Amino acid sequence: MELTLISSSFCGACSRTRAVLADAARFLPGATVTEIDVARDPDAAEALDIRFTPTVVIRDDAGAEVFRAEGVPTVPQVLTAAVKALPG
Repeated sequence: MELTLISSSFCGACSRTRAVLADAARFLPGATVTEIDVARDPDAAEALDIRFTPTVVIRDDAGAEVFRAEGVPTVPQVLTAAVKALPG
C-alpha cells in the first residue's frame, strides 16, 4: 500500500498532512509514504489531476487508487480509507 502526499512548498496544511500520514503509517505495516511536490514535479501532479494541495492518494499493492482526499485528513480517516487497499 502506498500513501502519497501531493504538496507544495507554500502550503501550510501540507506539513500537518505529512504528520497525519506518518502517524497513520505506524499502524499500517508495509505501507510506504511518498511525497510529490507540485513545484518540483509538475508533470506528476498533472498526471494525477491535482487541483489542490494537500491531496492524499492511497493506492493498493497493484497500484490502483482506492482513496483520494483534498485537505488535511485525520488519522482515523486515513486508516479507514487504507482498509480499502488491504488485500482481500
